[in-house]
Amino acid sequence: MEIAYTPTNSSWLNRIEAQFTAPRYFALDGTDHPSHQAQGSMIRRYTIWRNKHAADERLRAVVSRANVA
Repeated sequence: MEIAYTPTNSSWLNRIEAQFTAPRYFALDGTDHPSHQAQGSMIRRYTIWRNKHAADERLRAVVSRANVA
C-alpha cells in the first residue's frame, strides 16, 4: 500500500517557487540540451548573469508574475 503525503501547510514554498521560475524561463524553456552537462552549464551562466543584473526589468517582471505570496 502506497501512501502519498501532501503538504497541508506549504504556503512557505510560494516564495521559493518564484525564485525558480526565472531560471526555468531564461535558461530552460524552449531548449533541448544534448546533455545534463550542457544544461548545467546554461543554468550556471544564467546564475552568473542574474547576479550581475539583479535590477533587470525582464527578470523582475518574470519573478513578480510568479510571486503569489
